[in-house]
Amino acid sequence: MKPIALEDVIPYEEYERQRESFRSRVIALKQRRRISVGPVITLVFENRDTLKFQVQEMARVERIVDPAKVQEELDVYNALLPSADELSATLLIEITEEPRMKEWLDRFMGLDHGRTVAIIAGGERAFGVFEGGHSHETKISAVHFVRFRPTAAMKAAFADLRQPVTLAVDHNGYRAEVSVPGSMREEWLADLEEAGSK
Repeated sequence: MKPIALEDVIPYEEYERQRESFRSRVIALKQRRRISVGPVITLVFENRDTLKFQVQEMARVERIVDPAKVQEELDVYNALLPSADELSATLLIEITEEPRMKEWLDRFMGLDHGRTVAIIAGGERAFGVFEGGHSHETKISAVHFVRFRPTAAMKAAFADLRQPVTLAVDHNGYRAEVSVPGSMREEWLADLEEAGSK
């Protein structure tokens, strides 16, 4: 997927003027790319548009106008773009019950190591590979970045709506599986095509 360049970023004042329309378009896009796996885990599959929105919002909130500082944000978010034959997602551990937060986060210790999150399609599994640095022995972040590398058979299954495609999480007693809707499968296929043509 083509990296977001400095010239792709809408300058701060111009972004303020067009933010509402830009924001509503990306929110609609993110709805197609967001999926809950059980009561606590949500994945948002990222692409160039979702990540550009993150950069624009970061620059807006922090009032970043210096091109060098904007480039620093771009470097962070461009690293999250999917590469060829890859899907990438932000994984959120969404705990709303404050009293149970520590219990849930303790339960998810180690989620980012091993074969815990998978896309299942075409009789095969693509296990998520987590970006490091979001946990250590006694603490885990509620936000993770994960990459999947589906096989050719899996991609064929994404395109064939008669074939089931699921996302699964299996870790420390948290077992959940969800069917992936056609709209998200279309997004995945577009990502895989775009990432492969960079």
